[in-house]
Amino acid sequence: MFEIGDFIVYGNNGICEVKDITTISMKDAPKDRLYYLLSPLHRKESKIFTPVDNGKTVMRAVLTKEEADALIDDIPDIEELWVSNDKLREEKYKETMRSCECRNWIKIIKTLYLRKQERMAQGKKTTAMDDRYLRMAEDNLYSELAFALGIPRDEMNQYILKRMVTADIH
Repeated sequence: MFEIGDFIVYGNNGICEVKDITTISMKDAPKDRLYYLLSPLHRKESKIFTPVDNGKTVMRAVLTKEEADALIDDIPDIEELWVSNDKLREEKYKETMRSCECRNWIKIIKTLYLRKQERMAQGKKTTAMDDRYLRMAEDNLYSELAFALGIPRDEMNQYILKRMVTADIH
């Protein structure tokens, strides 16, 4: 169970702060069921109530600084997600995004970066679907890494590249 003041990843809402743990008085809600009151980091005016025992939506602790740096160091070893069937590809991307796991977001980013290079070499544009999932995966990953590392989100790409180059030298 998370504590008040903890920062967690809550499904596709991204990073949220646990503002309260309480019961709610609604007609059909059990009186003794505990709920988190979450405040999304990038939408402070929003409030999310979710059961503490919610098994449907992924809730996990945000990466620590050490975990974030270790994850970046592992990027070269993380496999891509090759799905040759166009119809199955989007379903695989959706499923991978719903996992809310940073390693899975990296798989999507690596896959779509390579697909983009491949398509450009053939004189083709990237697809709208590829662009959409690349943006979502990068946004989720960079937001969490930026939070964990205390680096502005718009500097994440440079930080990752710099760290990977430094790792190659050693």
